[in-house]
Order: sequence, then C-alpha cells, then structure tokens
Amino acid sequence: MTQMSWLGLEGRTCVVTGAGGGLGRAIALGFAAAGARLVLLDRTAEAMAGTLSAARALGAPLGAAPLALACDVSDPESVTGAARAGEEAFGPAHVLVNNAALLRPGPLEDLTLAAWNALLAVNLTGYFLCSQAFGAQMRRAGRGALVHVASIAAGHAQGFSGAYSVSKAGAVMLSRQIATEWGPAGIRSNVVSPGMVVTPLSQGFYDTPGVTERRNAVVPVGRIGQPEDIRDAVLFLASDRAAYVSGDEIVVDGGFTRGIMNLIPRPGFEKPGEARPA
Repeated sequence: MTQMSWLGLEGRTCVVTGAGGGLGRAIALGFAAAGARLVLLDRTAEAMAGTLSAARALGAPLGAAPLALACDVSDPESVTGAARAGEEAFGPAHVLVNNAALLRPGPLEDLTLAAWNALLAVNLTGYFLCSQAFGAQMRRAGRGALVHVASIAAGHAQGFSGAYSVSKAGAVMLSRQIATEWGPAGIRSNVVSPGMVVTPLSQGFYDTPGVTERRNAVVPVGRIGQPEDIRDAVLFLASDRAAYVSGDEIVVDGGFTRGIMNLIPRPGFEKPGEARPA
C-alpha cells in the first residue's frame, strides 16, 4: 500500500489541462503517484516534456503510459480532438482538472477587447469547453469528477489584472452550475482556489526583492504556498474520499483571506509584542 492508495485513484483516467508546468505538473504527478492513467493537455507537446518524463519515472498503471496531447483549450475543435484521443487510449475520463490559465496585467480603463477576450478564452471558455467534452464521456459512463483551479481573486477583486478576477469568478460559478445540472448523472464538480502560490505564472512577483518576505508576513501559517499544497486539495476532491462533496470550493491560501481584518490598523488591538503606532 502506497501513501496515495487511500485516494482510490488507481487505474482512473485523469485529465489535466495546463499540465506543462507549475500547478498542472504538480497535479499530474500527484495523479501518477496515485496510480492513475494520465491524459496531459497543454498548448504544445514540448511544454509537457518534463511532466511526461517525470510521470513515466513514477511507473505506468496497468501498462498505460501517460498520454500527452497538444491542445488549445480555447479552440472547440482542438478540445474535441483531445477528448476523442484520450477516450480511444484509455476509455472515458473519470476525472478532469481544469487548470490551464493566463495572467496578464492591465487596468480596465484602457484594456483592449482583444486582451479581455484572449484571457477569458483560456481561463473561462476553456474550462467550459473541456468540461463539456470530457463531461459528455462522464455522463455516458454515469460517473465522474471535475475540479476547477480558480483563485482567491475570484472572490477578492485583483486590480489591474485585466479580466483575471472576472474569469476566476466565472469558473467558480461554472463549477456550481455543473454540479447542479450534472449531479443526477453521477458527476461531481468542485473548485480549488489557491492564494499566493509560487508557480511560473507568479514567479516574477517573487523575483522582486522583499516581496516574498512581505507576503510571508501576512499569511497566518507563515509561508507562501507551493504547488504541492494545491495538488493535495485537487486529488482529494477528485477522489471518492470526497464522494459527497459537490458544488463546493476549497480555498488553499494558508488562511490569508480569513485574516484580512488583521491587516486593518486598529490602535489598542495590536498583536502582543507589536509596537503601537506613535
């Protein structure tokens, strides 16, 4: 019995979008360690080379080597083709993790429609298209689990980030709608919302001197998140251990959003040992 055996994911066909790096790679390797059959999607095959190599090193369940497919999640034909190829290789999907995403700076006042649409096409429409394509397989099979990677920005507006917060809020609502519409067909849908996690998407922030220290200081658990923190929440929701959890959201941010009130200056209510402002 392995550490991951309790999840019951051995032999399950698990699809991960944006599998080339960051959260996607960590999630994919988590499924591989749990003995799942992997269908990896990213824009290019080259982007998935590292993930594919690492997954193969963990061993292939039931002789099923991981399948890496180039897929543009914003393109309906590309998604449909990937879903067909995955089903031909391993049968209908048991799990879909919607993870592929973009993050672009930009104030709303001069954000172009093209920039707005480009981000929504991946972060929201891509989630819809993949849910629709792989969800059709799940409905035919009468079971399945979808996990959508959103962000704490879904509920806390992240300024000057173009359509990012809007897209993540949309992903949360999409998940809830899927849970209500497809639940009777045996399908669950849930969200994992990370907060301040080090990934290639956010690495630029941490390359700026002092940012890591300042962010650590406002997180109650005292550290910035790692991809593995998100991986564990995703695997739980994808597994039968979460069989009665649907339409819900797990926030994985070290308690940051629950401690926002502590960031407001309140003279006389300082943390013990903290200097009172002059």
